[in-house]
Amino acid sequence: MRKHARDSFFVVGEGVLEFDAAGRPGTREPLTGEELRRFRFSRLGPQGEGLDEETRTALAEAITAAGDQPDAAVPAGFTYLGQFVDHDLTMDRTEARLGEEVTLDELLQGRSPALDLDSLYGRGPQDRDDRVYYAADGVSLKVGTTSATTFPDDRVNVELEGFDLPRAGGTAGTRADRRKPLIPDLRNDENLAVAQTHLAFIRFHNRVVEELALKGLTGQRLFTAARNEVVRHYQWLLRTDFLPRVIDPEIVRDVFTSGRRFFEAPARGKGRFGQPPTMPLEFAVATYRLGHSMVRGGYQWNRVFNSAGPGGLSTLLQLFTFTGVAGNFEPGAGLPELDDPNSGTVDTLPTNWIADFRRLYDFTEAGRPDLAAPDGGGNVTKRIDTLLVDPLAQLPAGTFGGRGTQIPPVQRNLAFRNLTRAGMVRLATGQQMAKLLGVRPLTAKEIIDGNTGAALTGLSADQRQAVAANTPLWFYVLREAEFNDGVLGAVGGRITAEVFHRAMEGSRTSIVRDPSWRPTLGPDNRTFRMTDLLLFAFEGKADLLNPLGD
Repeated sequence: MRKHARDSFFVVGEGVLEFDAAGRPGTREPLTGEELRRFRFSRLGPQGEGLDEETRTALAEAITAAGDQPDAAVPAGFTYLGQFVDHDLTMDRTEARLGEEVTLDELLQGRSPALDLDSLYGRGPQDRDDRVYYAADGVSLKVGTTSATTFPDDRVNVELEGFDLPRAGGTAGTRADRRKPLIPDLRNDENLAVAQTHLAFIRFHNRVVEELALKGLTGQRLFTAARNEVVRHYQWLLRTDFLPRVIDPEIVRDVFTSGRRFFEAPARGKGRFGQPPTMPLEFAVATYRLGHSMVRGGYQWNRVFNSAGPGGLSTLLQLFTFTGVAGNFEPGAGLPELDDPNSGTVDTLPTNWIADFRRLYDFTEAGRPDLAAPDGGGNVTKRIDTLLVDPLAQLPAGTFGGRGTQIPPVQRNLAFRNLTRAGMVRLATGQQMAKLLGVRPLTAKEIIDGNTGAALTGLSADQRQAVAANTPLWFYVLREAEFNDGVLGAVGGRITAEVFHRAMEGSRTSIVRDPSWRPTLGPDNRTFRMTDLLLFAFEGKADLLNPLGD
């Protein structure tokens, strides 16, 4: 099973960075076939000094301390669109647990770090192994069917096709094996919000196929044309709708109009189109983990599960529970049950857990007031800052591939895992990256005190001094956002925007390489947002965007 986050990195010019069997970070030479590896990590900045485990633990506890984290004005669906994008960029095939040695063959990637939706398409319908993701026509992607249930009424006592991911089914193996989603990246089923996002992209592809088939395209030509159309629209909405919500919009504008200045920047005006991109550790291990801060502890999910509904507010744990990879589709399941691959009694999503997309995105932005969320029933993200909601201190083992094993409690803490991984790869500190980018670094006072973010009063004086002197990059960019209206700033924003630009440039289909392209599936030739994608995918119908009704 692919993991929530990578625990071994092949870095160009350095070797394989990982933990040894005793949990110590180290570097070794790749074992064989280095030239075959397409997905390569790189290092944008210098190597840095990590924090000791006691300080990492104390800092992680401060980050995940229960508190009143401020809301942002960003619709909550963008948290999980961001996670979907992360998996598009960074999926690998390694199956090792934290600190376990792996061979280079196990590390080999079947993808490049490009925004080309191979997390949706795999290697395509012509590939013998990946054919399982596709419908009988070899062009459309499979969808799944929900399980009828009885709570809270007869309206959910029905199976609905097209509202769950396709799943393995059958009778062989564990219940977890039968719930396995038939999608290229299993991480897109580790929580229900990202699973329903992946499903929306499946439906978007299938609708594009239907439209292009009317023009006479068939077979492989139809698939290729549909994929190209989907990828271009996806890149456009990331550039114009997603990135300006999480990064200082001026940084996004500068990168996409003037080009990259730091990450794999073109030399003497020449592009890098013919060279495969790499993935900088600073992005993968730090700056793009901004979405962890955006997660809410509970969601107004649909008419059943909301603060005024019969099921109450959906908790974050429930979003893990109602998946096949991290959960077991069983109401009331706790961590012991979720960690057990044989728990649960059904193998597909219960109908009463289908998403109401009106509560995750603001369709009034797309001129559809009829699709506004019910009063008090919408969700926004938490502000990007140094606080994570406390359920992220107790992750189900399935979210990081630990099902069926004994997990030390601290390793369930997402903040601890982020900080530990940064130490493993000797990631540059925030101060080092600020110097590299030529921007003013945060002061020691700003790092320690923050701006209504994580309180470091629980750390010892020596620990606070260590954090201020060598600030972990992930913590640094979140502190930076606290002083920048809740969006990534001069360090975090610049790195993230440049990597997105390079990942689009390196895609087989690219709006960066084809700057004259304009969207055709939105309201005009300049606009295509996530709400436009959902409107197209679900035919603009309220009963498809919200099949359970009000």
